[in-house]
Amino acid sequence: MLNGGKAVLSASAVLALSGAGGALSHAYASSGDASQDVAILNVALALEHEAIGAYQLGAESGLLAKDVLGVAVQFQSHHKAHRDALADAIRAMGGDAVDAKDLSEYASALNAASLSSQTDVLKLAARLELGAANAYLGVIPSFQSQDLAQVSARLAADETMHWTALSSVLGAPLPKNALTFGA
Repeated sequence: MLNGGKAVLSASAVLALSGAGGALSHAYASSGDASQDVAILNVALALEHEAIGAYQLGAESGLLAKDVLGVAVQFQSHHKAHRDALADAIRAMGGDAVDAKDLSEYASALNAASLSSQTDVLKLAARLELGAANAYLGVIPSFQSQDLAQVSARLAADETMHWTALSSVLGAPLPKNALTFGA
């Protein structure tokens, strides 16, 4: 579960993330149409599929040092957990979760053929993590469900942590200004 036992989510957020469709469907019956939330979650799910693919491409590239590869695999496992939680929530709300593309499609879209060093791989990952953090923060006001808004914020926090770690390894400076994410 995303909360790792440390934080408490509301009942409907827990149901959304655990795939307990019946109770969540009931919650949406009283709060309105869930189709907008499902559409937003599917965009997020597509981003998670892309991140998983990107980390797979990086792992298979042979460009990553052993310790860096371990972190990349760990971050990929976070994205797999995000993927599973989002897909479960989409199905619980009666939607159809988008499928992942073939790895070769991600390789083409991300121009993986141009990756020639560990730094190239890390820069790609950092760019994707920053984009995902901003995307999760950007959609929060659009959710019909406040529970999903909270989950989106938590996903953004994971993406921000990934970006921060990658940027640190790359020697990039921290943002000088406050409120730089989600802008």
